[in-house]
Amino acid sequence: NSPLHPTTESRERGKRVSSAYVHTEAVQAALAKYKERKMPMPSKRRSVLVHSSVETYTPPAAQTSCGCPIPANVQSQAGQGSLGFLKLLCLCCISAENHSAPPDVTTGLVEYLHHERPQVASVRGVPRGYSSSILETADGVPVNSRVSSKIQQLLNTLKRPKRPPLKEFFVDDFEELLEVQQPDPNQPKPEGNQVNVLKGEPLGVVTNWPPSLLAALQRWGTTQSKAPCLTALDTTGKAVYTLTYGKLWSRSLKLAYTLLNKLTTKNEPLLKPGDRVALVFPNSDPVMFMVAFYGCLLAELIPVPIEVPLTRKDAGSQQIGFLLGSCGVTLALTTDACQKGLPKAQTGEVVTFKGWPRLMWFVIDGKHLAKPAKDWHPQVRDASAEIAYIEYKTSKEGSTVGITVSHASMLAHCHALTQACGYSEAETLTNVLDFKREAGLWHGVLTSVMNRMHVISIPYALMKVNPLSWIQKVCSYKARVAVVKSRDMHWSLLAQRDQRDVSLSSLRMLIVADGANPWSISSCDAFLNVFQSRGLRPEVICPCASSSEALTVAIRRPSELGGPPPGKAVLSMNCLSFGVIRVDTEEKLSVLTVQDVGQIMPGASMCVVKVDGTPYLCKADEVGEICVNSGATGTAYFGLLGITKNVFEAIPVTAAGIPVSDQPFTRTGLLGFVGPDYLVFVVGKLDGLMTVSGRRHNADDVVATALAVEPMKFVYRGRIAVFSVPVLHDDRIVLVAEQRPDASEEDSFQWMSRVLQAIDSIHQVGVYCLALVPANTLPKAPLGGIHISETKQRFLEGALHPCNVLMCPHTCVTNLPKPRQKQPDVGPASMIVGNLVAGKRIAQASGRDVSQLEDNDQARKFLYLADVLQWRAQTTPDHPLFLLLNSKGTVASTASCIQLHKRAERVAVALMEKGRLNVGDHVALVYPPGVDLIATFYGCLYAGCVPITVRPPHPQNLATTLPTVKMIVEVSKSACILTTQAIMKLLRSKEAAAAVDIKTWPTILDTDDMPKKKLASVFRPTSPDMLAYLDFSVSTTGILAGVKMSHAATSALCRSIKLQCELYPSRQIAICLDPYCGLGFALWCLCSIYSGHQSILVPPLELESNVSLWLSAVSQYKVRVTFCSYSVMEICTKGLGTQTDVLRGVNLSCVRTCMVVAEERPRISLTQSFSKLFKDLGLSARAVSTTFGCRVNVAICLQVRLNCCLLGTAGPDPTTVYVDMRALRHDRVRLVERGSPHSLPLMESGKILPGVKVIIAHTETKGPLGDSHLGEIWVSSPHNATGYYTVYGEEALHADHFTARLSFGDTQTLWARTGYLGFLRRTELTDASGERHDALYVVGSLDETLELRGMRYHPIDIETSVIRAHKSIAECAVFTWTNLLVVVVELEGSEQEALDLVALVTNVVLEEHYLIVGVVVIVDPGVIPINSRGEKQRMHLRDGFLADQLDPIYVAYNM
Repeated sequence: NSPLHPTTESRERGKRVSSAYVHTEAVQAALAKYKERKMPMPSKRRSVLVHSSVETYTPPAAQTSCGCPIPANVQSQAGQGSLGFLKLLCLCCISAENHSAPPDVTTGLVEYLHHERPQVASVRGVPRGYSSSILETADGVPVNSRVSSKIQQLLNTLKRPKRPPLKEFFVDDFEELLEVQQPDPNQPKPEGNQVNVLKGEPLGVVTNWPPSLLAALQRWGTTQSKAPCLTALDTTGKAVYTLTYGKLWSRSLKLAYTLLNKLTTKNEPLLKPGDRVALVFPNSDPVMFMVAFYGCLLAELIPVPIEVPLTRKDAGSQQIGFLLGSCGVTLALTTDACQKGLPKAQTGEVVTFKGWPRLMWFVIDGKHLAKPAKDWHPQVRDASAEIAYIEYKTSKEGSTVGITVSHASMLAHCHALTQACGYSEAETLTNVLDFKREAGLWHGVLTSVMNRMHVISIPYALMKVNPLSWIQKVCSYKARVAVVKSRDMHWSLLAQRDQRDVSLSSLRMLIVADGANPWSISSCDAFLNVFQSRGLRPEVICPCASSSEALTVAIRRPSELGGPPPGKAVLSMNCLSFGVIRVDTEEKLSVLTVQDVGQIMPGASMCVVKVDGTPYLCKADEVGEICVNSGATGTAYFGLLGITKNVFEAIPVTAAGIPVSDQPFTRTGLLGFVGPDYLVFVVGKLDGLMTVSGRRHNADDVVATALAVEPMKFVYRGRIAVFSVPVLHDDRIVLVAEQRPDASEEDSFQWMSRVLQAIDSIHQVGVYCLALVPANTLPKAPLGGIHISETKQRFLEGALHPCNVLMCPHTCVTNLPKPRQKQPDVGPASMIVGNLVAGKRIAQASGRDVSQLEDNDQARKFLYLADVLQWRAQTTPDHPLFLLLNSKGTVASTASCIQLHKRAERVAVALMEKGRLNVGDHVALVYPPGVDLIATFYGCLYAGCVPITVRPPHPQNLATTLPTVKMIVEVSKSACILTTQAIMKLLRSKEAAAAVDIKTWPTILDTDDMPKKKLASVFRPTSPDMLAYLDFSVSTTGILAGVKMSHAATSALCRSIKLQCELYPSRQIAICLDPYCGLGFALWCLCSIYSGHQSILVPPLELESNVSLWLSAVSQYKVRVTFCSYSVMEICTKGLGTQTDVLRGVNLSCVRTCMVVAEERPRISLTQSFSKLFKDLGLSARAVSTTFGCRVNVAICLQVRLNCCLLGTAGPDPTTVYVDMRALRHDRVRLVERGSPHSLPLMESGKILPGVKVIIAHTETKGPLGDSHLGEIWVSSPHNATGYYTVYGEEALHADHFTARLSFGDTQTLWARTGYLGFLRRTELTDASGERHDALYVVGSLDETLELRGMRYHPIDIETSVIRAHKSIAECAVFTWTNLLVVVVELEGSEQEALDLVALVTNVVLEEHYLIVGVVVIVDPGVIPINSRGEKQRMHLRDGFLADQLDPIYVAYNM
């Protein structure tokens, strides 16, 4: 009682309407619904356009997507073929509202109020590579508020509602649950009765049927020796050789005798019966293959036919090697010509292919075979259950298995095919298929011999040259049967040669071997339409269904055997995706038209069972997997017992769980149902099944839809691969096609968008990724076709090299966790009891208390650094303080206490006399790193001026570095610039005039030759709270901020560092840092004066010409404490990793502590690889540690390891903890074990300095937090800066940063807000005083965090994931723009890899962070701006991206 009543056509009907046209019409109608909606086209650098030349590129109409005319100058650019990214910016279309609060298109939620920390009102410093016109105002909006038209287009596309509505469900704040698709209550359900087991007609009894296939061969070889068995053709279509049955018999005998008797190793025969032997024969040599196959059977060896390996990297070749190894194959048979063509090693032997066992190659041409001895006769036994041959099969995942077929199965299959096809003795059969496996082997090598038929074998190479060749051979040999695939029929239609002289009237049966494919019906219809007039009768076309496991499953019978008329079913695609069969009447768009594949084989039983889990029988209107029980199926997967049981020994059961038979069934891997007249319909294969959100789609159906979108113009018909990849706990559909060389970018993109829309309409499923690759680059299956599993593998590895990519994660990914709703603010009512907040210890910690320490007297004396320098010059005049090294490692200059003092005096005189400066004036010091910088700094203090150290402009890069210098000079209100003669010339040069207004510089003095005048008196500040110096730095968010340091704070800073690092005049430390701001400046210019130790100064710039400079100096001077930056560490790791010979004689065992000075989260992977790399040079694994400082306090933590025996206060080792990254997004800290999923390693930032107190506060409520919370780090210390120094005098706005108070708890203490998020952990370690050690962990800058889906993300975490995604990603930076996540990656490799990265980046961010990437930008190495501390300047990058200044290789807009 099938619900199906397909249109059953009578055999006499004339031409049929091709179902191909129906499908194409459906696709066209589906596309018409979309009215060409605009999607932003990806932009590509010219060099990457694989095909179209600049000349052939036609610019789009001269207006933008929103209809604004383009200015003429931009138009002319477009005319030159510039696909310039974001070139066409329509400022007139973008209203100001776009900036205030862009809609959150990614979640459909109301935008949360974003609590911004007020940013410093100053202008952004300008990084390398950008013009200075991209300045922003304080709130981060570009001054000429521009949004690119493409991003606007993308936002418009994304605002459309998605098809599957997102379900609302509860999420615990802690666990992010992924959406589980709930079944739709209205989805179709099967309603028919349970289908019982179907039995085929019995196998007929034939009186003289031979007892085995070999017996048949023996009979024909001895009684009909002249009868033709096989004719081989060359590539011109000429018959080159006809093998007779006599010859086949005698040659097979010779081969069997040779294999068993003439091949020996160590006087033992190489082979014994039952051994497996590889058959390696080209598709053009069926004769030799047949001799080898039957020779092996006669010798009782098991042939394993495989493809000829052409290169060491053939698609799937490694898996074939694995199969040969598991089968224990040691010998390969081949032909002389084939053996000559195989790749050879230098010894002349055939190379061992990747993953293959060692093989002995044996050539079976006549001259190598021995004549059998007179008394030798092979045993021609009756067919038994022993293995006859092994056929290979590649699974969906790409693994290759060997299916064993027994002698009995082989014989029974020949019997069943003979009966079903009505084969008779001496018939002629034309075979176009691969004779090594499946239908080509069954019909053209096995059953043909059974019936003494004559096979005309058409090689693939001939079909490529002349697709009509098989039809011509049918005609010239009057063949009765032809075995083809739909492809061969399709090709012959395309061959527009004269087809008049061919006739197909001799054919009684045209077997379509892949009749189960969804597109076979259109090929059959179209073929019949053309060739009916040439004698082809409609009833001759016989589709069949088969699988490697079950051999032939069903075949349509030829008319003389009297089967039922053919059937056709028009099924609803939507119902099919739920596994339900419904004949479609209304919705003509999304239908699948299938033809029957005839009835089941004689002697077989068949049933349809559920695809997943226990094999329950299906209902009549339900799609399931077809299972067969017969004597003619494969018996096992060789050597794989587990999956063999599952597939070859399935026991179907009724709904009540009762087995339907005591005989096991074989699962065929075909999905289908039984229609009226017991006709079998196949609607797909298990291998091509993609289950997306609980619905099943067939890869072949999706291919058919893509082909219906006018494919021939843009892509190759047979070169489309569809597969699914698992991303974020669901299958995602990927479509890859080969693009024609003449298709333009625009055309291809148009085609891709149409394919997406067609698949969306017809299958109601989104395509995750659509990629076009250049012609002939997809891995090929042996005889044409695409090697799907290899294509999928390349896609996942990023080795596909597409030339066009369109990703649609926004449409497909509907199972993201629900966005987090922020909890209402917690008020002071969350009871504070002692030191607990709601049951947790308050997160606060402090360094040693300085008021109790022994150096208090000295601290009082050393309140002003100018006094300290004078005191040292008097008491220890010749004590060396500084040693500056040049790039050769030699001492460039030195300074003792007295020398420094004298130089400072001279500078002070020059300032007063030449510069006519007053006390309190600001002076900019523009010097390269060196002693001059230090001397002029103290000169300013002597004169009562306020120094500001400024990095000099780069002579080769004035355009980008000079504006920053100018900005600092202006913002700091400097009355004078002190510098060298060379830099002075540079500041006033023509080149400088091009970058800045050089007329507005203040007085510039060069200090190269100053008069040796005595200073009357050194200025003495009236109060320690007076301003000592200004410290300017560009933050990672691109904000230029100057902080004020008083004399009290300066000496407190030096004292704190002295106590922590135990610095004395007898000590030496090495510094490889920039001396312009932060801790680098303090260590370079202040600490030596205060503590009296000697500093060895290594300018980081010198490492560019001598990478080993810093480490050599550390080794040469046996330095115990050294400081560097992450960029220095990276230069050493990258530069010295490969060339360790430069480090001969370097010994780092002297180093107790190597501290990385940073204002960021410690980079664990870098510090670890540095430690590992230099371990062999004696660097202790515990030596490397980090520091932490920021604008409000340049030194909060420093980790020092000193020799414990000598010194009492060695700190404990830095500890690393692993936290749950998902909890961190909710501002929670949850410790997990190393290696657990979503774990993030964090290293403590060093030990808190003496006098410093730290507390963790809520970013919005400003309340204290408990240990398990992530919050803002607040710091209180004598060396906090006293405030920002800004142009606009908006100190009030930022007073909060320096004088914040907690909203409850201890509300008296004044704290400075660092702007960094972190947490405290009480560790198990104790320091020298026996105290438990409190560790501070810095997670990241608050300004940089991304608020997405209501959660807080740190860019570095996303970037770390992205860098891991592909070996060619050198660096990565992320930022958001109108709620879209933009990922910029630097490609370190060939540009053809650029587009591989798009999918990998999107996948990894989805998998690990549950975020959808909006835009992927691929750029050259070095484009991401980095500041002097080695920190990424993400906001500058964002500005450059929006101003179209990155010159990207490729920009992909994910839909």
